[in-house]
This record gives sequence, C-alpha cells and structure tokens, in this order.
Amino acid sequence: MNSLNRILIVLTSLTAFAFSAGARPAEKTADSIALCDSIPADSVAKSKGLIAKIIDYFGNSNRDTSNRKFDMSIIGGPHYSSDTKFGIGLVAAGFYRTTKSDTITQPSNLSLYSDVTTSGFYMLGLRGDHIFNNDARRINYNVYFYSFPRKFWGIGYKQGIDMDNASNYKELYFDASVDFLWRVRKNLYLGPAVQYAYVNARHRARPELWNGQPRHLSTFGIGFRGQFDTRDNFTAPQRGVLLQLEQRFCPAFLGNTYAFSYTDLRLCGYQHLWRDAVGAARFHGRLAYGTVPWDMLSTFGGSNSMRGYYEGRFRDKGEMDLTFELRQHIWRRNGIVLWFGAGTVFPKLSKIQFRQILPNCGIGYRWEFKKLTNVRLDFGLARGETAFIFSINEAF
Repeated sequence: MNSLNRILIVLTSLTAFAFSAGARPAEKTADSIALCDSIPADSVAKSKGLIAKIIDYFGNSNRDTSNRKFDMSIIGGPHYSSDTKFGIGLVAAGFYRTTKSDTITQPSNLSLYSDVTTSGFYMLGLRGDHIFNNDARRINYNVYFYSFPRKFWGIGYKQGIDMDNASNYKELYFDASVDFLWRVRKNLYLGPAVQYAYVNARHRARPELWNGQPRHLSTFGIGFRGQFDTRDNFTAPQRGVLLQLEQRFCPAFLGNTYAFSYTDLRLCGYQHLWRDAVGAARFHGRLAYGTVPWDMLSTFGGSNSMRGYYEGRFRDKGEMDLTFELRQHIWRRNGIVLWFGAGTVFPKLSKIQFRQILPNCGIGYRWEFKKLTNVRLDFGLARGETAFIFSINEAF
C-alpha cells in the first residue's frame, strides 16, 4: 500500500474547527463555565485552563513561524477510512531550514506518522524532503512499515472489474526509498535513487489469483530521478509545475527473485484562477517491464490518486491516470475541493482500450491546520465503490 496519508484526521481537529471558525475562545470558555455551576471553583479553573490550552494550540497552529529554525506540531486522535475502518492516528509534522538566514528557499519538511485501527491495520513511518542551502541539493525519503488485512482481485483490468474476485489476505509490508538530487540548472534536479521493499501475503483466501507467484518477496532497486520543479512549496502548492521522471532497475544480481524495471512519469501544474481559487492538474503514468512481482505492479487508488478506488484493486504492468482539481478557500481556515479524473491499467501500451478507462470524481473539505499544511476530508466516487479519506496535505 503506497498511500501513506490515509490515516491522519482527528477528533480534536474537528473540535478545533468549531473554535477557530466560530466564536472567540473567551466566549466558548464562558459557555463552558455556565454549564458547570455545581462543580467546585478550583475544578472549573483547572478545566478552563485545559480547554483554553487546547483552543490556543489549534487557534494558533497556523500562525507565521518563519522565524523559527524548527517548527513542529502534533495532531492525533480518532479517524475513519473506508479501507482501514475506525482507528487512532498520531502525526508529528514539522518544517525547518538548514540555514535560518535563508528565508527565500522553501523550508524542508518531515512527518512522523503512526496508526492503529479496528480492522487490524497498524503503521509506523517517517517521510520528508530535506532542502539544502539555496536549494542546491535535495534528499527525498520515505520509510514505513504496516500490517493490513487487505483484499486482492488478481492481476489485470478484467480481474479488477469483477467485484466477486475480492478476496482476503493479510499483508505485511516494509518500504524504504531515498533520492539524492542535485540542481544541475535552474529548477532542474537530477540524482540517484535507491529502494528496498519487502512484502508477505499471509492467509490468502484465493492463492490462484497470484498466478503462481510467491507470497513473500524482497525487492532491491537502483536508478535515478529527474525533476523540473517550479512549485512555490511541496505540501500545498498554489502555482508552478512539477515534471518528474523516475527510472528504476531491479536486476537479479541484487538478489531479486524476478528481474524487472519500471519507468514512472508525473506532471503536475498549479494556477490561480480567481480570488482564493487554485486549479490543479496531475498526470501520472507508470510502465513496468520484465517479470514483475505482484506487489510491484502499477496500480492506483487510495488517498492520493483516483480517490474512491480501493488501492490495489486494479493492477497490471502499466497504469495511467489524470485528475483535475479545483481548490477554493471559503472562509478563515476553511476550504473545499472538487475533482474529476480518469485512469486505467494495461499489460502494455498497445493494449490500452478506451472502454476500460475508469471514471473518478469527488468532493473534499480542507482545514488549515498550520501554514502550508491542510487536514483534508475527501469523499471519492468510483465505478462500483466509494471511499471516505481523512488525511494531511494535498493529494498532489
């Protein structure tokens, strides 16, 4: 499961929405005291202090903190996802600068995230983008582990479109990837990329859907990544473009069970449309070659692409998807988004069929937890299914 942000909305945030978007904190505190006349004065004072601290924390979380060398905020609590069900998540999100005096370069970011849910899903991970002085170099990293009772439809469009193929298994997954990028020209970055992934599919209800592939696999990959990046920031871009090409090789001499490679291309664009509105578009294509293990096939769905589809329902050697999104700020720290898109999977480019293109659309709510960091609630519509998604940062 490559969507890492599915886990992260909180009940405390919902409380904060009401405080930050409605009456002043002092008025809310007064209402609380009026309802507690029978409680001793010292207890009321203590409760008032705790409530005030919570209100102040969320009320001030989006203030300008560019003068700080390291700005870290913590958000956590209950959440719900169509895939993982009810759970408790915790995220520590932070921004920092390698040189405090460099206020022009966008800040580095990191997120430490964890989650446990009633479905038996649990996760722990760390991801971020480390930006060196004057943005001369970048290190992008993502390390995570999860255990998840999942569903598997098989390989190919025809298997995924048949909802009767959905079968249960338990997936243990570990992934670590790091990219080292150097700026070779203005806005152009290039450098090596490495990855290690391990998967173990236990208790498979229908092993025949795996086409004879083993249930546990290790994958070592090396390659490169190139970026042309003019975005104003990484986490909530409002203008600019990102053109990213990644080539990964997974040869047998590195210890891989299957020798294969893949090419990944994505293009994102952001443009102001009218007052407080941003139009965003994303194209993503991935094509794998050779004998590709089932866990490294191209797919979509989850919290970041083709929202509404179960991640991994459709998987094959190739995948393409396109999304257009309107992001509209409404009032104070509140906003909404609307999106529509389409995507498909295929064994090779010559096998793409128009009738196998799948539709996607949805609506979402945004709350500015802190500058450049939005908490989001999305409802996605897909063919044969829907999904609620709680997450942090924009989908792309």
